[in-house]
Amino acid sequence: MKLSTKGKYGLRAIIDLARFSEKEPVSIGCIATRQKLSERYLEQLFALLKKAGLVKSIRGASGGYVLARDASEISVGDVLRALEGNLEPVRCAAFYSEEGCMASDECVTKYVWQKINDSINKTVNEIKLDELVKESKELNPEGVIHGECSQQ
Repeated sequence: MKLSTKGKYGLRAIIDLARFSEKEPVSIGCIATRQKLSERYLEQLFALLKKAGLVKSIRGASGGYVLARDASEISVGDVLRALEGNLEPVRCAAFYSEEGCMASDECVTKYVWQKINDSINKTVNEIKLDELVKESKELNPEGVIHGECSQQ
């Protein structure tokens, strides 16, 4: 499985949001500045995260984004699936298609693919945003990741 920039940048951005939106909404511009990412690209990613019910937008002068749920309730899997879709590196017809696969009866590799898929999903579902925010604070107590932002 290879994640695209959607997954990689989106996860960085939502960790930033979780860290800095505890007191007030955070603007896309501030996240873009701190993470050195394109504001336009982040807008696209946040639209997907909002559609998935992971973030909410707040309108107005002091608006921005906040998490839609507590960081302890949002998994890395939730974020990656919202941005990337299905995370399974191998989609075996033996498990997903009504007709199955022509080789399904004799195929033992289908169990390998299923174990790999299950392991990936289990791992990303167990890691919660609050854990990553804690790590972020330990690695960077000042909160300045790449750039300054007036909203900190």
